Amino acid sequence: MTTRTPLSAIALVTPVQLMIGGIIFLPAIYVFWLSLNQSSFGQAATFVGLANYAKVLADPYFWKALLNTIIVVAIVVHVELLIGLGMALFFASGVPLRALLLAIVLAPYAVSEVSAVVMWRYLFEPDVGMMSRLLATIGLPPIEWAVNPSNGLAMVSLLSIWLHLPFSFIILYAARLSIPSDLYEAASIDGASAWTSFRRITLPLLMPALLIAALFRYIFAFRLFSEVWLMTGGGPARSTEVMAVYLYLEAFRYNAFGSAAATGWLLVLASLLLALFYLRRLYREMFARA
Repeated sequence: MTTRTPLSAIALVTPVQLMIGGIIFLPAIYVFWLSLNQSSFGQAATFVGLANYAKVLADPYFWKALLNTIIVVAIVVHVELLIGLGMALFFASGVPLRALLLAIVLAPYAVSEVSAVVMWRYLFEPDVGMMSRLLATIGLPPIEWAVNPSNGLAMVSLLSIWLHLPFSFIILYAARLSIPSDLYEAASIDGASAWTSFRRITLPLLMPALLIAALFRYIFAFRLFSEVWLMTGGGPARSTEVMAVYLYLEAFRYNAFGSAAATGWLLVLASLLLALFYLRRLYREMFARA
Protein backbone atom coordinates (compact mmCIF):
# COMPACT_ATOMS: atom_id res chain seq x y z
CA MET A 1 0.00 0.00 0.00
CA THR A 2 1.43 3.35 -1.01
CA THR A 3 0.64 6.70 0.56
CA ARG A 4 0.70 9.99 -1.29
CA THR A 5 2.72 12.88 0.06
CA PRO A 6 0.43 15.74 1.16
CA LEU A 7 0.68 18.94 -0.85
CA SER A 8 1.39 20.86 2.36
CA ALA A 9 4.52 18.75 2.95
CA ILE A 10 5.67 19.33 -0.63
CA ALA A 11 5.11 23.07 -0.18
CA LEU A 12 7.21 23.07 2.98
CA VAL A 13 10.23 21.33 1.41
CA THR A 14 10.07 23.12 -1.97
CA PRO A 15 11.90 26.29 -0.82
CA VAL A 16 14.76 24.19 0.55
CA GLN A 17 15.00 22.20 -2.67
CA LEU A 18 15.01 25.40 -4.72
CA MET A 19 17.73 26.85 -2.52
CA ILE A 20 19.85 23.70 -2.90
CA GLY A 21 19.33 23.80 -6.65
CA GLY A 22 20.30 27.46 -6.81
CA ILE A 23 23.38 27.12 -4.62
CA ILE A 24 24.73 23.74 -5.78
CA PHE A 25 23.30 22.47 -9.04
CA LEU A 26 23.12 25.66 -11.09
CA PRO A 27 26.78 26.61 -10.38
CA ALA A 28 27.80 23.00 -11.08
CA ILE A 29 26.05 23.11 -14.45
CA TYR A 30 27.71 26.44 -15.26
CA VAL A 31 31.16 25.07 -14.33
CA PHE A 32 30.54 22.04 -16.56
CA TRP A 33 29.58 24.36 -19.44
CA LEU A 34 32.71 26.44 -18.76
CA SER A 35 34.84 23.28 -18.87
CA LEU A 36 33.75 22.81 -22.49
CA ASN A 37 34.89 26.29 -23.45
CA GLN A 38 38.16 28.20 -23.68
CA SER A 39 37.87 31.29 -21.54
CA SER A 40 40.02 33.86 -19.74
CA PHE A 41 39.85 37.44 -18.44
CA GLY A 42 38.46 39.77 -21.10
CA GLN A 43 37.92 36.90 -23.52
CA ALA A 44 34.58 35.56 -24.71
CA ALA A 45 34.03 31.87 -24.13
CA THR A 46 34.81 29.73 -27.18
CA PHE A 47 33.41 26.21 -27.38
CA VAL A 48 36.21 23.63 -27.60
CA GLY A 49 34.41 20.47 -26.52
CA LEU A 50 36.57 18.07 -24.50
CA ALA A 51 39.83 19.84 -25.39
CA ASN A 52 40.21 21.20 -21.86
CA TYR A 53 39.92 17.71 -20.40
CA ALA A 54 42.49 16.43 -22.88
CA LYS A 55 44.80 19.33 -21.98
CA VAL A 56 44.52 18.68 -18.25
CA LEU A 57 45.01 14.92 -18.60
CA ALA A 58 48.11 15.52 -20.75
CA ASP A 59 49.65 17.92 -18.22
CA PRO A 60 52.39 16.22 -16.11
CA TYR A 61 51.74 18.70 -13.28
CA PHE A 62 48.16 17.41 -13.07
CA TRP A 63 49.34 13.84 -12.57
CA LYS A 64 51.93 15.01 -10.03
CA ALA A 65 49.21 16.87 -8.15
CA LEU A 66 46.93 13.81 -8.33
CA LEU A 67 49.69 11.55 -6.98
CA ASN A 68 50.42 13.99 -4.15
CA THR A 69 46.71 14.16 -3.36
CA ILE A 70 46.39 10.38 -3.21
CA ILE A 71 49.46 10.10 -0.95
CA VAL A 72 48.30 12.82 1.43
CA VAL A 73 44.70 11.59 1.52
CA ALA A 74 45.75 7.97 2.17
CA ILE A 75 48.04 9.02 5.02
CA VAL A 76 45.69 11.58 6.56
CA VAL A 77 42.47 9.57 6.48
CA HIS A 78 43.83 6.22 7.64
CA VAL A 79 46.11 7.58 10.36
CA GLU A 80 43.36 9.90 11.53
CA LEU A 81 40.82 7.07 11.75
CA LEU A 82 43.24 4.81 13.62
CA ILE A 83 44.11 7.52 16.13
CA GLY A 84 40.47 8.56 16.45
CA LEU A 85 39.39 4.96 17.06
CA GLY A 86 42.08 4.48 19.69
CA MET A 87 41.13 7.70 21.44
CA ALA A 88 37.42 6.81 21.33
CA LEU A 89 38.11 3.46 22.99
CA PHE A 90 40.39 5.13 25.52
CA PHE A 91 37.80 7.72 26.53
CA ALA A 92 35.01 5.13 26.63
CA SER A 93 37.03 3.03 29.08
CA GLY A 94 36.43 5.58 31.85
CA VAL A 95 39.50 7.80 31.77
CA PRO A 96 39.71 10.30 34.69
CA LEU A 97 39.28 14.03 34.02
CA ARG A 98 37.36 13.12 30.89
CA ALA A 99 35.68 16.53 30.53
CA LEU A 100 39.03 18.36 30.59
CA LEU A 101 40.65 15.90 28.20
CA LEU A 102 37.69 16.14 25.83
CA ALA A 103 38.08 19.91 25.73
CA ILE A 104 41.79 19.51 24.92
CA VAL A 105 41.13 16.96 22.19
CA LEU A 106 38.41 19.05 20.57
CA ALA A 107 40.37 22.32 20.79
CA PRO A 108 42.09 22.02 17.35
CA TYR A 109 38.68 22.03 15.65
CA ALA A 110 38.11 25.55 17.00
CA VAL A 111 41.36 26.82 15.41
CA SER A 112 41.16 28.35 11.94
CA GLU A 113 43.29 26.77 9.23
CA VAL A 114 45.23 30.00 8.72
CA SER A 115 46.09 30.27 12.41
CA ALA A 116 47.05 26.59 12.54
CA VAL A 117 49.41 26.91 9.57
CA VAL A 118 51.08 30.02 11.02
CA MET A 119 51.55 28.25 14.34
CA TRP A 120 53.00 25.11 12.73
CA ARG A 121 55.29 27.12 10.46
CA TYR A 122 56.73 28.83 13.52
CA LEU A 123 57.00 25.63 15.57
CA PHE A 124 58.84 23.76 12.78
CA GLU A 125 60.92 26.68 11.48
CA PRO A 126 64.29 24.97 10.78
CA ASP A 127 66.42 27.60 12.56
CA VAL A 128 64.40 28.95 15.51
CA GLY A 129 61.32 26.70 15.76
CA MET A 130 60.70 25.04 19.11
CA MET A 131 60.03 21.63 17.56
CA SER A 132 63.18 21.91 15.42
CA ARG A 133 65.23 22.64 18.55
CA LEU A 134 63.58 19.70 20.30
CA LEU A 135 64.52 17.43 17.40
CA ALA A 136 68.09 18.78 17.56
CA THR A 137 68.40 17.93 21.27
CA ILE A 138 67.67 14.25 20.52
CA GLY A 139 70.05 14.20 17.57
CA LEU A 140 67.51 14.44 14.73
CA PRO A 141 67.72 16.91 11.83
CA PRO A 142 65.04 19.58 11.41
CA ILE A 143 62.17 19.00 9.00
CA GLU A 144 63.12 20.94 5.87
CA TRP A 145 59.52 21.35 4.77
CA ALA A 146 60.21 24.45 2.65
CA VAL A 147 62.84 22.85 0.37
CA ASN A 148 62.23 19.10 0.57
CA PRO A 149 59.01 17.94 -1.15
CA SER A 150 58.73 14.78 0.97
CA ASN A 151 59.09 16.76 4.18
CA GLY A 152 56.61 19.33 2.89
CA LEU A 153 53.96 16.67 2.22
CA ALA A 154 54.70 15.09 5.61
CA MET A 155 54.18 18.44 7.33
CA VAL A 156 50.91 18.99 5.47
CA SER A 157 49.73 15.51 6.46
CA LEU A 158 50.61 16.00 10.13
CA LEU A 159 48.91 19.39 10.20
CA SER A 160 45.75 18.06 8.55
CA ILE A 161 45.60 15.12 10.97
CA TRP A 162 45.98 17.42 13.99
CA LEU A 163 43.44 19.90 12.64
CA HIS A 164 40.68 17.44 11.67
CA LEU A 165 41.18 14.61 14.16
CA PRO A 166 38.35 15.90 16.43
CA PHE A 167 35.85 15.30 13.60
CA SER A 168 36.64 11.60 13.30
CA PHE A 169 37.06 11.21 17.05
CA ILE A 170 33.68 12.64 17.99
CA ILE A 171 31.85 10.41 15.46
CA LEU A 172 33.59 7.26 16.69
CA TYR A 173 33.32 8.23 20.35
CA ALA A 174 29.56 8.82 20.06
CA ALA A 175 29.16 5.49 18.25
CA ARG A 176 31.18 3.69 20.92
CA LEU A 177 29.03 5.17 23.70
CA SER A 178 25.91 3.90 21.93
CA ILE A 179 27.03 0.26 22.24
CA PRO A 180 25.16 -1.36 25.18
CA SER A 181 27.41 -2.38 28.06
CA ASP A 182 25.36 -5.58 28.44
CA LEU A 183 27.12 -7.02 25.39
CA TYR A 184 30.52 -6.65 27.03
CA GLU A 185 29.24 -8.08 30.31
CA ALA A 186 27.88 -11.13 28.48
CA ALA A 187 31.15 -11.56 26.60
CA SER A 188 33.11 -11.32 29.85
CA ILE A 189 30.93 -13.99 31.44
CA ASP A 190 31.56 -16.24 28.43
CA GLY A 191 35.30 -15.80 28.95
CA ALA A 192 36.02 -13.55 25.95
CA SER A 193 39.29 -11.64 26.08
CA ALA A 194 39.55 -7.89 25.47
CA TRP A 195 40.78 -8.49 21.92
CA THR A 196 37.91 -10.90 21.20
CA SER A 197 35.37 -8.40 22.53
CA PHE A 198 36.86 -5.71 20.32
CA ARG A 199 36.91 -7.92 17.23
CA ARG A 200 33.47 -9.50 17.74
CA ILE A 201 31.50 -6.64 19.34
CA THR A 202 33.15 -3.23 19.12
CA LEU A 203 34.48 -3.28 15.57
CA PRO A 204 31.35 -4.68 13.84
CA LEU A 205 29.07 -2.24 15.67
CA LEU A 206 31.41 0.68 14.96
CA MET A 207 31.72 -0.16 11.27
CA PRO A 208 28.85 2.13 10.08
CA ALA A 209 30.37 5.04 12.01
CA LEU A 210 33.82 4.21 10.64
CA LEU A 211 32.47 4.20 7.09
CA ILE A 212 30.69 7.53 7.60
CA ALA A 213 33.81 9.13 9.10
CA ALA A 214 35.97 7.72 6.30
CA LEU A 215 33.53 8.90 3.62
CA PHE A 216 33.44 12.48 4.85
CA ARG A 217 37.15 12.66 5.55
CA TYR A 218 38.01 11.29 2.09
CA ILE A 219 35.80 13.89 0.43
CA PHE A 220 37.14 16.73 2.59
CA ALA A 221 40.75 15.60 2.20
CA PHE A 222 40.43 15.46 -1.59
CA ARG A 223 39.63 19.17 -1.45
CA LEU A 224 42.69 19.92 0.69
CA PHE A 225 43.88 23.43 -0.14
CA SER A 226 44.58 25.82 2.73
CA GLU A 227 47.19 23.69 4.47
CA VAL A 228 49.21 23.15 1.28
CA TRP A 229 48.83 26.67 -0.09
CA LEU A 230 49.74 28.40 3.16
CA MET A 231 52.46 25.94 4.16
CA THR A 232 54.40 25.37 0.92
CA GLY A 233 52.50 27.22 -1.80
CA GLY A 234 52.83 24.07 -3.91
CA GLY A 235 56.61 24.45 -4.07
CA PRO A 236 59.40 23.96 -4.46
CA ALA A 237 58.97 23.87 -8.26
CA ARG A 238 55.31 22.76 -7.96
CA SER A 239 56.43 19.49 -6.36
CA THR A 240 53.97 19.60 -3.44
CA GLU A 241 50.88 20.65 -5.37
CA VAL A 242 47.61 18.87 -4.70
CA MET A 243 44.53 18.90 -6.90
CA ALA A 244 42.92 21.95 -5.30
CA VAL A 245 46.15 23.96 -5.59
CA TYR A 246 46.53 22.91 -9.23
CA LEU A 247 42.97 24.08 -9.90
CA TYR A 248 43.62 27.41 -8.15
CA LEU A 249 46.77 28.06 -10.18
CA GLU A 250 45.04 27.23 -13.45
CA ALA A 251 42.22 29.64 -12.66
CA PHE A 252 43.90 32.59 -10.96
CA ARG A 253 47.56 32.49 -11.98
CA TYR A 254 47.34 31.24 -15.55
CA ASN A 255 43.77 32.55 -16.11
CA ALA A 256 42.75 29.33 -17.86
CA PHE A 257 39.17 29.11 -16.65
CA GLY A 258 38.25 26.25 -18.96
CA SER A 259 41.10 24.06 -17.74
CA ALA A 260 40.33 24.97 -14.13
CA ALA A 261 36.67 24.04 -14.60
CA ALA A 262 37.67 20.74 -16.21
CA THR A 263 39.97 20.04 -13.25
CA GLY A 264 37.12 20.80 -10.87
CA TRP A 265 34.83 18.34 -12.59
CA LEU A 266 37.52 15.66 -12.60
CA LEU A 267 37.88 16.24 -8.86
CA VAL A 268 34.10 15.95 -8.42
CA LEU A 269 33.99 12.70 -10.40
CA ALA A 270 36.82 11.23 -8.31
CA SER A 271 34.97 12.18 -5.11
CA LEU A 272 31.70 10.71 -6.41
CA LEU A 273 33.34 7.42 -7.36
CA LEU A 274 34.92 7.20 -3.92
CA ALA A 275 31.65 8.14 -2.24
CA LEU A 276 29.79 5.48 -4.25
CA PHE A 277 32.11 2.76 -2.94
CA TYR A 278 31.67 3.82 0.68
CA LEU A 279 27.91 4.37 0.33
CA ARG A 280 27.52 0.82 -1.03
CA ARG A 281 29.53 -0.52 1.90
CA LEU A 282 27.51 1.60 4.32
CA TYR A 283 24.23 0.37 2.84
CA ARG A 284 25.29 -3.26 3.23
CA GLU A 285 26.42 -2.68 6.80
CA MET A 286 23.28 -0.82 7.92
CA PHE A 287 20.44 -2.30 5.87
CA ALA A 288 21.40 -5.44 3.99
CA ARG A 289 21.64 -7.50 7.19
CA ALA A 290 18.36 -6.22 8.58
